[in-house]
Amino acid sequence: MTRRILAMVLSSALALTGCANLSPDGGMSAVSEGVRAELHKDIVKVTDEDSAASAGNRVRGLLGKGLTLERAVQIALLNNKGLQAAYNDLGISEAKFAQASTPPNPAVSILDLRGHLEFNIERRLIGDLLALFTLRARRDIAKASYHRAELEAIAATMRLATEVRRQYWRAVGANAQVGYLRQARNAAEATSQLARKLGETGAMNKLDQGREHVFYAELSAQLARARAQQSVEKERLTRLMGLWGGDVGFSAPAALPPLPGKLSSAAQIEARALERRVDLKIARAELDRLALELGLANATRYVNALELSAAQNVAGKKTIDANGVVAKDRSNLGGLEMKLEIPIYDFGEARKRDAEETYMRGANLFAEKAVNVRSEAREAYIAYRGAHDVARLYQSKILPLRKQIQDESLLQYNGMTSDVFVLLQDARARIASNTAAIDARRDFLLADTELRAALLSGNMSAAGVKFEAAPASSSGAEH
Repeated sequence: MTRRILAMVLSSALALTGCANLSPDGGMSAVSEGVRAELHKDIVKVTDEDSAASAGNRVRGLLGKGLTLERAVQIALLNNKGLQAAYNDLGISEAKFAQASTPPNPAVSILDLRGHLEFNIERRLIGDLLALFTLRARRDIAKASYHRAELEAIAATMRLATEVRRQYWRAVGANAQVGYLRQARNAAEATSQLARKLGETGAMNKLDQGREHVFYAELSAQLARARAQQSVEKERLTRLMGLWGGDVGFSAPAALPPLPGKLSSAAQIEARALERRVDLKIARAELDRLALELGLANATRYVNALELSAAQNVAGKKTIDANGVVAKDRSNLGGLEMKLEIPIYDFGEARKRDAEETYMRGANLFAEKAVNVRSEAREAYIAYRGAHDVARLYQSKILPLRKQIQDESLLQYNGMTSDVFVLLQDARARIASNTAAIDARRDFLLADTELRAALLSGNMSAAGVKFEAAPASSSGAEH
């Protein structure tokens, strides 16, 4: 009878909630849909040799077509092992959700005591009633945690895509820098050789020869720095794409794309950020989970330990009379035992306060996040427009004027109305303007990446876009 009562309690608890089954893809379906909707890219969770081989073949196929921005992002999403670890975290969260949705396992206790003429055996089947009755609430909390894990996986994917975009433009900018400085150095080298020959004939004095030679040497040093930076930027991009071995021989484009003719509009930018920012969705999911935990804490404020046990006690005793006759005496008793913690010293106030303060902390952080999302979207758009204005100014005003100045300076030098020092000064200024112009174009592309992040993932660069004079070592090419 007692065992039947306990079995009825257990079966009724099973009806309180359904068990969550593990998905065959480790919870990746929701992540794939979210990534495809925002990034228009495919993702894969590598779980065996076949999926690893398939992803590897696709990566090599993309590399074989030549590296573009979108291909670099896709390669990273297929090949980056850190992203795979984030997908493993999602699988772990799904496993915890499945565990939390199942009723607590009953415990069995057996006590066997024996003496010379007697024995006592006690058997118990113990069930945690509190865990059983709060099963649905705990399952809802685990489900909320799992939903947050799905959003975290989407966020990790978007963060990687943003990092690849940033690094791609840095790598292409470094390539453009090397290409322009190589052309400038080749021209300076030809001029330096001509100056040497003129010096040998006495047509150029040693001062003017020295100026030509040092100009060539300075450009050589600048080109050496640019080549080192080019290798560094490519290696960083290689790391983000998860490439190694023979795959590291890829090459990024040698020139940055032209400025767009039409810019994104600022209309509704704050609303778009509030609607799409995945980190804000994560904060919302965390607040929902804390609300569920607060409800559970209030429900179990006074009772936090409740157990029901079905017990059976079998005892036996032997007696021997004077004639040596053995008599056996056996008893079999059964019953129920309920264990309830009495809240004499702890009425649950501390746990209730802990849950309330934790929830309010989450609510304040969510509100702060919403304010910051709006501000970050505005800031990113300001930087985006500003970077475009700077790059456009270099392209339409500064570079044409620098070319005009150098052309006039060359005419005056050929007409012997100015010396080589003025010509070299104008040449240096033109090189600096060209490299700054390409830096400005690269910075606009980085600002565009930051604007995307402000609307989607939220992982904006801490440095941001700085509106300051670009160093002479930046890359560029004038057309």
